[in-house]
Amino acid sequence: MSMRVKGIVVYLAISFGVVWPYLFVARLGLGWSLVNPLVQLPVAFVPAIGAFVVRRWVTREGFAGAGLTWRSPAKLWLAGLLAPLGVTLMMLACAVSAGWWEPRLDGGELIFLLIAQVVMTPAYFGEEFGWTSFLWPRLLPGRPRGSILLTGLIWAVWHYPLAFLGYAQFTDRAISLPLWTVMFLLFEILLCWLYAASGSVWVTSLAHSGNNVVMGLLSEELLGDLSSVQLLLCTDLALAVLCLPLLGSKLFTPARRADLAVVSR
Repeated sequence: MSMRVKGIVVYLAISFGVVWPYLFVARLGLGWSLVNPLVQLPVAFVPAIGAFVVRRWVTREGFAGAGLTWRSPAKLWLAGLLAPLGVTLMMLACAVSAGWWEPRLDGGELIFLLIAQVVMTPAYFGEEFGWTSFLWPRLLPGRPRGSILLTGLIWAVWHYPLAFLGYAQFTDRAISLPLWTVMFLLFEILLCWLYAASGSVWVTSLAHSGNNVVMGLLSEELLGDLSSVQLLLCTDLALAVLCLPLLGSKLFTPARRADLAVVSR
């Protein structure tokens, strides 16, 4: 087993081996609500712990290529900030076009959520340091696009217990779960593009925060009357419009594959 593969195995063992038992024990054993942010917080940082353990003690590569820098062009920070809002607006447009929702937006609320997105960014560092900074460049060396899809799939499966433990309320799980999986795959494209372009895990953490704070809260409030299938269809369509074109970016060509040499700036 190569050192790269060994590192991936250890990382996944920690990420799944800690989080899945924790979620089931917390919900079924202790009766805690997984909607509670305090219950969620340990989960969010397990991928970072896994990546830290591998970098420090398994591969011993250190953290020079971990994307920990804050230095990145302002336009990429702006993209990380506003991309989730753009997806949200496209979701609303989709719901309007389908006749599922009548427009009503509060500009003051949008400003508050954008501020909250920035404030909450550190809470999403854990997943981004693990999935995007560590796992994505390693899964399929020289095949960044394939690695994005595989990373997104693994990331989605890592979340699956939430669909059975009361966090994700799916009206039709047989349809909603595949659509949910597609959502993770599409969003991972955006995260990896931001990471490859910026070399900063903090930029991707900002976008990840927007996914949960802006997209999540706005869609829950404004589109809460939709079924889970309707909501996920709007989400996937909006993400596809924004994210699929990014797969054609030169950042994802083999000549500029997303390895440590590219993402560490």
